[in-house]
Amino acid sequence: MEQPYSQRPEWSDVTPLPQDDGPNPLVPIAYSSDYIDAMDYFRAVSKNNEKSERVLGLISDIIDMNPAHYTVWRYRQQVLFELKSDLQKELDFVDEIASSQAKNYQVWHHRLVIVDTLNNCDRELPFINGILDEDSKNYHAWSYRQWVVKRFNLWDQDLKYTDDMILIDVRNNSAWNYRYFVLFNNPEAPSQETIKNEIEFTKHKIQLAPNNSSGWSYLTALLDKANQPLYTIEPFLEDLVAKHIISPHLYSTLIDMFIQRAKLEETQVNPVALEYCDRLATDLDPTRKKYWQYKKSTITSA
Repeated sequence: MEQPYSQRPEWSDVTPLPQDDGPNPLVPIAYSSDYIDAMDYFRAVSKNNEKSERVLGLISDIIDMNPAHYTVWRYRQQVLFELKSDLQKELDFVDEIASSQAKNYQVWHHRLVIVDTLNNCDRELPFINGILDEDSKNYHAWSYRQWVVKRFNLWDQDLKYTDDMILIDVRNNSAWNYRYFVLFNNPEAPSQETIKNEIEFTKHKIQLAPNNSSGWSYLTALLDKANQPLYTIEPFLEDLVAKHIISPHLYSTLIDMFIQRAKLEETQVNPVALEYCDRLATDLDPTRKKYWQYKKSTITSA
């Protein structure tokens, strides 16, 4: 900040309003002098409901010092709309802030409000792509992308985007989660052919990283959505076993398959499931030993 607001002649008509922490604050926050000065003036202008270009400048300074200040962002929106400001320029401002504050919720929410008001998303996917290029698992970026795609009906083009993201990193659980969102939140439900292709796509990715849970979770979710029992992928699972793939997710899925089949056919669970529980408890997944012992007990008592 160039100069304290208390020393600026153009702000001499404003009486700053200090923060009131009561007579004996227990743990007062050690704000910087510049931040205290700016906030004193912000409290004064917001109390007087002033909406002007100078207030926008004041808010910009505060955001530069504390970009997580929700109240300041909210008042900024009110000022922008009151002044009928150029919202494309506001997106330029957000672009700049987001370059160093990509995990700041307030920044993303503010952008959503501006884009929703503009009713135009031409800049949004390139903007989000840039953020995800830097951090492919940025929760806020993926959440905002969901909103953009749903708000502006961009379903068709975004499944391909997850192809690329998963190709770059097959373990990117955020990309897998987003792929599920695109596939099943689209107003046009996926066809049986699409589901079939997705299952084959996922099988291939699982073989690349059998110890990663993302592909397995996606595969079982696909089957559930398609009302297909787990035994429809039994040849795939047995092939992995034959290839000596050591994966707790593989054996966990096999156990679930045996249990599901027994329920559907009203028979006893295949005793191989008990062997797999033991193997998971002692070798493949010892961290969850007690869980697999419990799982085995539920099978034997069924």
